[in-house]
Amino acid sequence: MKTMQKLTATAITVVMLLGLGACDGMSRRGQNTAIGAGVGAVGGAVLTNGSALGTVGGAAVGGVIGNHINGH
Repeated sequence: MKTMQKLTATAITVVMLLGLGACDGMSRRGQNTAIGAGVGAVGGAVLTNGSALGTVGGAAVGGVIGNHINGH
């Protein structure tokens, strides 16, 4: 089970880093949303032992929180 958790966390991290490379032309709010979703997905995966539902739920919550962060 530990191997699956590490694989899931690694895969999500790689996808998140690749996705952040596309944030160059995005607004600050869009960047915060994307970052929040990525961090939330990793957190959800870790907290639920790699559960798909936990990962998606974490991404959704993180995206909403990131969208509401006022970045200056």
